[in-house]
Amino acid sequence: MGNNMATYNKYKCFLFFIRKYKFPELVPPQDLKEAFSKFTGGGSHMSTEQLHKFLVDHQGEEECTLLDAKKIFEKVLQVREPCQEIIGVDQSKEHEITLDDLFYFLVHDDFNSPLKAEVHHDMSAPLSHYFIYTGHNSYLTGNQLSSDCSEEPIIKALQRGVRVIELDLWPTCNKDDIKVDHGWTLTNPVSVTKCLESIKEYGFVASQYPVIITIEDHLTTDLQAKFAVMATQIFGEMLFYPETACLTEFPSPESLKNRVIISTKPPKERFKSNRIKVNENCPVVNESDSAEEELWGKESPDSTGTEVETEGTNGSDRDEGDISVSECDRKSYECSPDYQGIITIHNKKLKGSLKDKLKTDGELRRLSWSETTLEKASESHGTDIIRFTQKNILRVYPRAMRVKSTNFKPHLGWMYGAQMVAFNMQGHGKSLWLMQGMFRANGGCGYVKKPQILMQNHQCDNEFDPTRILPVKKKLKVKVYMGHGWNLDFSPTHFDRFSPPDFYTKLLIVGMPGDCGKKKTKVIMDNWFPVWDEEFEFPLSVPELALLLIQVKDKDQGKDDFAGQTCLPVSELKLGFRSVPLYNKKGDKFKSVKLLMRFQLE
Repeated sequence: MGNNMATYNKYKCFLFFIRKYKFPELVPPQDLKEAFSKFTGGGSHMSTEQLHKFLVDHQGEEECTLLDAKKIFEKVLQVREPCQEIIGVDQSKEHEITLDDLFYFLVHDDFNSPLKAEVHHDMSAPLSHYFIYTGHNSYLTGNQLSSDCSEEPIIKALQRGVRVIELDLWPTCNKDDIKVDHGWTLTNPVSVTKCLESIKEYGFVASQYPVIITIEDHLTTDLQAKFAVMATQIFGEMLFYPETACLTEFPSPESLKNRVIISTKPPKERFKSNRIKVNENCPVVNESDSAEEELWGKESPDSTGTEVETEGTNGSDRDEGDISVSECDRKSYECSPDYQGIITIHNKKLKGSLKDKLKTDGELRRLSWSETTLEKASESHGTDIIRFTQKNILRVYPRAMRVKSTNFKPHLGWMYGAQMVAFNMQGHGKSLWLMQGMFRANGGCGYVKKPQILMQNHQCDNEFDPTRILPVKKKLKVKVYMGHGWNLDFSPTHFDRFSPPDFYTKLLIVGMPGDCGKKKTKVIMDNWFPVWDEEFEFPLSVPELALLLIQVKDKDQGKDDFAGQTCLPVSELKLGFRSVPLYNKKGDKFKSVKLLMRFQLE
């Protein structure tokens, strides 16, 4: 397959000389040669039956049938046909697979992806049993203070498979209509109608499973009623709401396919829990994240006092029970019955100590905490949080100081069972790569079944503690063979002006504290087609929550250049030789850049 790559790149050197670098021919690695020989009995060609045995025994494709192997066999032959003259296929053997054919098949991710493309988790459990792909301030195009609000980020998020969209609802200036805006900031609002219509149009293009709209409500009673009418008219039968206000169990993703559900604070509960006195002047009390941290420092987490958990100086992400300017305009404490009726998941905080807030008896509910609140609560109440999330829903959002729309490490929430780890989808970087990696699991449908370790009922002396170092359960072996495709997706001088790039690969395990590890290959100098052929081993205590983050970089004298990344959930890895596509910093897939790797889990 490599003769067509025997071309040259020319680089000017010192303004006078021209250095020529030949693109090398890609050849199958020694491990593949040995596997091919094993399954062909030392022969030079592979039959359909032998291919089937290779896929089942070596690649771990246990569900692959002989008929499936025949279809793959035909695909390989179809791909080979236009390349026969280039790669020199023996016409007499055109109905048998050669080593080069198998190699070509393995290095193309369309045929040989490291993850299953289909939904394969049990989708009939309650919503609280799943991690859910969740957005934060989904309408913002950039930073948290001055960027525009738009329906476009909502559309992009839905196209990527995000299942939870957050909207902040405010009255317009004349108080007769509703806008979506990031309150008390310089952001420009967007029409709530545009946002809802975009959710209806794009909500199910990437996944059939339910879209949850989390609402931060700053509306008057009249505008709440108006929103209820608007939502029911736009969504029609797509909008799900329960017949009874008190659910004993959340519905399942399977039962809510192609449905939209709403989660917010029930209006009556808002006024019952207010700690802010409403007077004629209607003073606004808006606690900052630093105030929250100061309060945690002064009070025991089990204090009977009610801690303030409001977030930020911009009025966004205030935890339950706080009041805004617009709420002062309400003439009574009565709420819109139509509005209350369309709320499926109630955002509700109980009074009392932290342990009281995490009680699991009574009405099902959602609790919203900032990352700071979760960090501090987990220090003394980690097992209580896990028990809470087995039946109820916990949403964790970025702290207020992340004004540039950065994100926190999502495992902070996942290892305590938090279903909705809310992320700024415009905040590109390593944390977002981890989020994207987690939700490549289960066919990318936006719902990932939580591991049993977070759902089982333990005795007090045998409870799962995420901070405790556990014994090794599995060993992940990762072999990095080679990479290719950069010459097709990048200009010859993208990485270096005077020579081909110097690529190396970094491997990181991100998961439970005791499982995290980092490895790195050697640097391959001056080569668009690096061959590393290196193997690494990672011991894992909770492989169900481990992510494998892969980065390729070009070695430089200063800061190394980014050359691609991907993140893969370890529990979902297909074993054996796999073609691993790489993505850019935003998470968009490169057209051609791939790594050939091998995964083993022992």
